Amino acid sequence: MILDFILGWLSNDLSIDLGTANTLVFVKGKGIVLREPSVVAVKKDARSARVLAVGKEAKSMLGKTPGNIVAIRPMKEGVIADFEIAESMLRYFIRKVHNRRTLVRPRIIISVPSGITQVEKRAVIESAESAGAREVYLIEEPMAAAIGAGLPITEPTANMVVDIGGGTTEVAVISLAGIVYSASIRVAGDRMDEAILQHIKRRFNLLIGEHSAENIKIQIGNVLPEPPFEEMEIKGRDLVSGVPKTIVINAAEVRDAISEQIDNIVEVVRNALEETPPELSADIVDRGIVLTGGGALLKNLDKLLREETGLPILIAEDPLSSVVLGSGKVLDNLNILREIMIN
Repeated sequence: MILDFILGWLSNDLSIDLGTANTLVFVKGKGIVLREPSVVAVKKDARSARVLAVGKEAKSMLGKTPGNIVAIRPMKEGVIADFEIAESMLRYFIRKVHNRRTLVRPRIIISVPSGITQVEKRAVIESAESAGAREVYLIEEPMAAAIGAGLPITEPTANMVVDIGGGTTEVAVISLAGIVYSASIRVAGDRMDEAILQHIKRRFNLLIGEHSAENIKIQIGNVLPEPPFEEMEIKGRDLVSGVPKTIVINAAEVRDAISEQIDNIVEVVRNALEETPPELSADIVDRGIVLTGGGALLKNLDKLLREETGLPILIAEDPLSSVVLGSGKVLDNLNILREIMIN
C-alpha cells in the first residue's frame, strides 16, 4: 500500500488517446508530450519475438522489413487487435513519458470508441494495467473530443460532435454532461487509405503501400475537387511487368476512390440528426456541428456536410489533438467529471 502510494506520487497522471493510426499522450501539468504512430516492429525467431521499435521508428519500417521483422499495428478499427503488442506499446510510451524510469504507476485515462463492447473495454483496461497503470479510467471518444474542442458539455444545450479518426467515425449529441445519442461506424481514415490503394491497383495496375496511400489522401485528398485538379506523382510496382513505375494521379481520381467512405460518414451524420430529440435539434441548428479527428482535415469535407445538412459546420481548433486534450482536462477535474467516465 505504502509502496503503491510512493510509486503513484513519483508518477505523472496521464491521458492517452489510443488511436488506430496514432497514439497521443497528455501529462498533467505539461500538456501533450508524445504523438507517435500506433505501430510496433517485432523481430521473430524460432523461439521468441522481441520488440525492436515503437512509434515513428516502427512506422518507417512498414512494408520495408525483411521476413523475420514484422511491423504490426496493434489497434484495428479503434479497438485492440493484438493484446500483447498493445501492452508493449503502452509500456514503451508510459516509460518514455517518465524518462525511462521503470518504477512508475500512473493513473491513466484512456479514450475509447462509443460503440465498444464490454470485452473490448476489458482488453483496454487490462493492457494498461499490465503496462504499469495504477488506476485506469475510460472515457468515450466523442465526449473527450467535445471537451477538447471547448464545447460547454455540462449545459442543457445540445453539442454535436463528429470525430473522424483512423479506425472509427464517432457521432454524438451531448447535453448535461451525458451522451444523448451516439453512433460509431468502423469507417474512417484507414478505410480511405485502403480504398485509394485498391483503386490505383485496379485502374493503373500499380501496387503501392499503405504509407503511400495515406500520403496521397493527405496531399491531394478532396471531397469536392474542382478543375484544374491537383496532381501528384506516385511510385509503385507495375503488376504486369513487375518493375517499379511512376504515374501521375489527380484529386478527382482520389475523390472517386474514397466516395463510398465519405457517403457512409454523411449517412451516419444524417441518421444522428434524425434521431436527435426535437428540443436539442433546435440547438444544433444554432450551434452547428463540430468536426474533430484527422478526418476533419480532409479538404472540403466541412463544405460537403454543410451542403448535405444545411447546418453550420465548424472544424475544431486542433482536430488531431481534441480527444487527448479533452481527456487531459478530465485529469484536472477527476472528481467533478467522474460522472462522464464509462464503467
